[in-house]
Amino acid sequence: MEIKNCLITDVAEIQSLYEAARSLQIQKEMVVWPVFKNTFIKNEITENRQWKILQDNLIACNWAITFEDKEIWGEEDRNDAIYIHRICTNPTLRGNRYIEKIVEWSREYARQLGKRFVRLDTLGNNTKLIAHYTSAGFNFLGIVKLTDTADLPVHYQKEPNCCRFEIDLQSFASR
Repeated sequence: MEIKNCLITDVAEIQSLYEAARSLQIQKEMVVWPVFKNTFIKNEITENRQWKILQDNLIACNWAITFEDKEIWGEEDRNDAIYIHRICTNPTLRGNRYIEKIVEWSREYARQLGKRFVRLDTLGNNTKLIAHYTSAGFNFLGIVKLTDTADLPVHYQKEPNCCRFEIDLQSFASR
């Protein structure tokens, strides 16, 4: 198992993973991701912001990162965090706790970049995802109502309740 940047040649496989995620979201009556354009994904790949866990030459899990997220984090976004978005697991490999690998990787990656926090969010009051992320080491900071969503993907405009999570690397290092 290894973690690498995604490649342009991964776009079709990433789109397939997103489609499987949307199907699961519909089945579980969660907030459903929109269909992301290939150009959007390719841009993230070109900027080295799409990552993957490879297992047996298969994308087991992928996610995107950003370095700012003002619409979700407001005043707390001070260029001191990496933000994880769209964690997506291959449906044939669900249940392998890839979130733990992502957390381990993201803590190290954030430290290398001189960042203090690793953050992520999810929409709605999804108690299973809250438990999943907190069990992997994130602190659940609560639910905020988003108000400035015009520049966010459409699913943020449909669900204003946003759960925010954070790992503070300074307090994590002191454990």
